[in-house]
Amino acid sequence: MPLQIFCTISFSREEAPEDAAATEKEEDEADEFLYGQEEDEEDEEDAGATTDFVAFASSCTLHGLSHIFVEGSLGARQALWALAFLLSLSVFLYQVADRIAYYLEYHHVTLLSEEESPEMTFPAVTFCNINRVRLSQLSHEDLLYLAPLVDYEPGMELGFTPAQPGPWEEDEPLNLYGFFNRTCHQLEDMLLSCSYRGQRCGPGDFAPVFTRYGKCYTFNAGQDGKPRLITMKGGTGNGLEIMLDIQQDEYLPVWGETDETSFEAGIKVQIHSQDEPPLIDQLGFGVAPGFQTFVSCQEQRLIYLPPPWGDCKAVAGDSEFYDTYSITACRIDCETRYLVENCNCRMVHMPGDAPYCTPEQYKECADPALDFLVEKDNEYCICEMPCNMTRYGKELSMVKIPSKASAKYLLRAWGVTVLGSPWERSRGPKQRCCGGMALGLCKDLDESSGPKIPFILQNPCESIRGHPAGMTYAANILPHHPARGTFEDFTC
Repeated sequence: MPLQIFCTISFSREEAPEDAAATEKEEDEADEFLYGQEEDEEDEEDAGATTDFVAFASSCTLHGLSHIFVEGSLGARQALWALAFLLSLSVFLYQVADRIAYYLEYHHVTLLSEEESPEMTFPAVTFCNINRVRLSQLSHEDLLYLAPLVDYEPGMELGFTPAQPGPWEEDEPLNLYGFFNRTCHQLEDMLLSCSYRGQRCGPGDFAPVFTRYGKCYTFNAGQDGKPRLITMKGGTGNGLEIMLDIQQDEYLPVWGETDETSFEAGIKVQIHSQDEPPLIDQLGFGVAPGFQTFVSCQEQRLIYLPPPWGDCKAVAGDSEFYDTYSITACRIDCETRYLVENCNCRMVHMPGDAPYCTPEQYKECADPALDFLVEKDNEYCICEMPCNMTRYGKELSMVKIPSKASAKYLLRAWGVTVLGSPWERSRGPKQRCCGGMALGLCKDLDESSGPKIPFILQNPCESIRGHPAGMTYAANILPHHPARGTFEDFTC
């Protein structure tokens, strides 16, 4: 802090004592004059400031001030104007704060547009046979290994002859991945015909993928360096057309209700983008045998605004298993980590290097853990919406195949002649052609090793009800069932 030093110099005179009283009087008169003048100046300044503020209020365009600040004392009229002014000011400030808060909410406009494109990327199509394991591939050791998943108990009547153990069962340890890969429905057996945009396709155009239904197959997966297929226009004949044999005679008997057994027959299909893995057990739709199913798709691209306008996930996920973030990838990733933490294993469709769950672990830990995760634990797996996603709107329609008028022609076209009802092969009787599937292979009822002829079968009930002798079926179709009975008992 700076210091100021004042020095006062006085000169003494001999007559100072005599003049002391006079000097003091003069000083008092000077002080009175000076201080009195300062008080007058302060009063004049206060009056001038008041006059200036009144003049400012009278000339201000802010409504109400000219009625509040007036010359003279404050009255009732000025008090009412002051109250009205404060209320109006409060409403104004509230509106300002409300608009600021509204702006900070980052509202946006949703736009919907439909565009036509000269060409589009054809989606990936994944399908699974609802049956996971072929009956003819099961040895007695396989059945005992699979028993916890299908609720089979040793000593139950099988109703079929188990297969002989293969050499692979001795060379490599048994796990569910290898088991499903060996005993599943092979694409070479199921795929009767395939065409894309009029060009033939085959098993080499499908990529295997594991889901909750075991081993499944994806068309146009965009993997292994294969380019994604392009479609030029919509309509029948410009997409994928496949005919499948679901091999219903290979379906496992149902010994009990478990998460790995099914009462239905058919396939499950999911249409999805190549950038996301299939979640067919939850997002797939069913296709029934005995029908020709048409699926019309419309590609929908959804673009959400990133934060702070929206709550989508704008950056790539931190998954160690998938390069592209999607809700499906996030869900499978989360379920995998949940099972590894709680059961120390993973299911066959889950990525990673953790050991595969055994059938006992499936039943005792994995299935209950996933059920709990889906139904009750809503905090563990929180998958945000991606800012860019592609989905496919679907419209399904179906017609029965074959019609009564075309059945005989189709049978002859596929190398089968009609000798009566039920249909028989041209080689002679006892080798009748019948089955519970609409698209399938003609198989001898005596389980002989004769050749198999592809055919399309109409509703078996329509042919069998009129047959005088009825149709017999093997006891392996239903558990704990008599060895002989009429076919229409459980199909019609």
